[in-house]
Amino acid sequence: MKYLRFIFACIMAAFLTTSCISAKNAKTPTQTSAEAITDHSAESFLSGSLDNESGRENESDDIGNAKNSAESDEEGEINSIHKSDTSLDDALDLCELSQEYWQKGELENALEALDQAYDLILKVDDYDNPVLLQQKDDLRFMISKRILEIYASRNIVVNGNYNEIPLTINSHVQKEIDLFTTGAEKKFFIAAYKRSGQYRPMIVKALQEAGLPQELSWLPLIESGYKVNALSRARALGLWQFIPSTGYKFGLKRDRYIDERLDFEKSTMAAIDYMKELHQIFGEWSTVLAAYNCGEGRVLRVIRSQNVNYLDNFWDLYERLPRETARYVPRFLATLHIVENPQKYGLDSVEMDEPLEYEVVEVSKKAHIKGIAEVLGIPESQLKDLNPELRYNILPSENYALRVPPEKESVLVANLDEIPSYTPPPAAPHTKYRYHRVRRGETISTIARRYRSSIKAIARANRLNKRYTIRSGQTLKIPTKYYSESSASESSPRRRVSSGKTVVHTVRAGDSLWVLARKYGTTTKTIRRLNGLSNSNLYIGQKLKISSSDSEAASSGTRKYKVRSGDSPFSIAKKHNMSLERFLKLNRLSSHSKIFPGQTYYVE
Repeated sequence: MKYLRFIFACIMAAFLTTSCISAKNAKTPTQTSAEAITDHSAESFLSGSLDNESGRENESDDIGNAKNSAESDEEGEINSIHKSDTSLDDALDLCELSQEYWQKGELENALEALDQAYDLILKVDDYDNPVLLQQKDDLRFMISKRILEIYASRNIVVNGNYNEIPLTINSHVQKEIDLFTTGAEKKFFIAAYKRSGQYRPMIVKALQEAGLPQELSWLPLIESGYKVNALSRARALGLWQFIPSTGYKFGLKRDRYIDERLDFEKSTMAAIDYMKELHQIFGEWSTVLAAYNCGEGRVLRVIRSQNVNYLDNFWDLYERLPRETARYVPRFLATLHIVENPQKYGLDSVEMDEPLEYEVVEVSKKAHIKGIAEVLGIPESQLKDLNPELRYNILPSENYALRVPPEKESVLVANLDEIPSYTPPPAAPHTKYRYHRVRRGETISTIARRYRSSIKAIARANRLNKRYTIRSGQTLKIPTKYYSESSASESSPRRRVSSGKTVVHTVRAGDSLWVLARKYGTTTKTIRRLNGLSNSNLYIGQKLKISSSDSEAASSGTRKYKVRSGDSPFSIAKKHNMSLERFLKLNRLSSHSKIFPGQTYYVE
């Protein structure tokens, strides 16, 4: 049969292709893991793996060229293009028919339908029409991926029961049961079990409609603890812990105002679609759950590494999966054992939260949740709980389906005009940054005082850990939005006074001997000697005599230069007939120092 040639080409491409060729983004309604793993195989196949098929394409192109040269009549060409469009539509219908066969488990019929679809698009002439050419290439790419998916599924799927999750009990599962019931995670389990009452009835209903096991409604307990705003280290978010790419693949949108991964209904439907797709690949729920956790690609690679082309038992893979995934399935099975025996494990006394009840109102005004709550006379937190996908509690300007408590729909509709429109606050002043190279002995506290900034602002700008660890030689970005130009100028480490002149400085908050030495172009030893200090301790209001007579920069023949945009130490030195070494020494810079517009340096 024709499709056997396709499969042979796919197998050869999978073994021979060593680099991934970029492909057009032709998504299928149920794009499976085989797509993620064999993209390069599909594209290699499209590049021309069968001599017979490429010959047929060349023949088709020759016929098309002959037609274009022979048919001068514009109406005839339009009719030919219309015929090509009809062929492409028929090919697309065959692809959809193939998908239906696949979902029913009729793999032979699915492959035959794809073979017919491919035969149709080979007969299509594009007449140098870029739209037809794009549609033709997209269909070829989609058909090749479908064949790879079907081939992958028929070689690794076992004949599992679609509605059965085996309640295995072994040492791995028992260990998790003990953790949940008597161990360190007992409080977590009870709290999550209590929260499940809010969402589980909705999830069970959706699973029933999809024909999936109701036991899957307990999966969010180990995924997120039934917290809609749960965020993992891998940036997975929501009840079902979708990462952005997987969420996008299954229709969960994310923009400035909403993130549908946080929506308990939309994310549930996406999770159901994902699990149905995984079951089509693996056919066994324990392996499906492992793939849900770490990705189907990882599980497929582990299966292939066994040097077999079928899957007998999830526990054969257990030791070869990532530790988190290896625990994931036992944790879920442990959860099922516990919730099915609540009296045995002491859950019969736990009172579950009430299911969320709400009505939906279409709102076409950009408004803040707070203003809507005031009109409805309810707490703002109640609206937030019903609409968790609103990232900043602000409704988008287009029509938005807002959930409100029961019996509040009519109140909201009647008072829509009274809800104040949301107006963004005026933009905050642009935060300016200075850069500081950490020296030995400095701490984030002394640096924050020096630049009139805060420890938290510096830590946030540089993503420091909770202990605010910095190291000598590290360059820090210092936010200076509270740091005026005048104070920046005054605290500039390049400030100098006239040669031989002594000034009296009153110590202020943030001052230190090192800061003052940099500020006046002297040394800490000179300041201590001049003021008879036995240590480096200062106090606010203290009067210090500071002399810069020994400062090389204060010597005669120097003047100040304010750095402009585009300046560099080399260009400044060249502009003032100085050597770069002299400029750096005069301003106490190194070859690695950075300068910024607005800073003041000395030149000769």
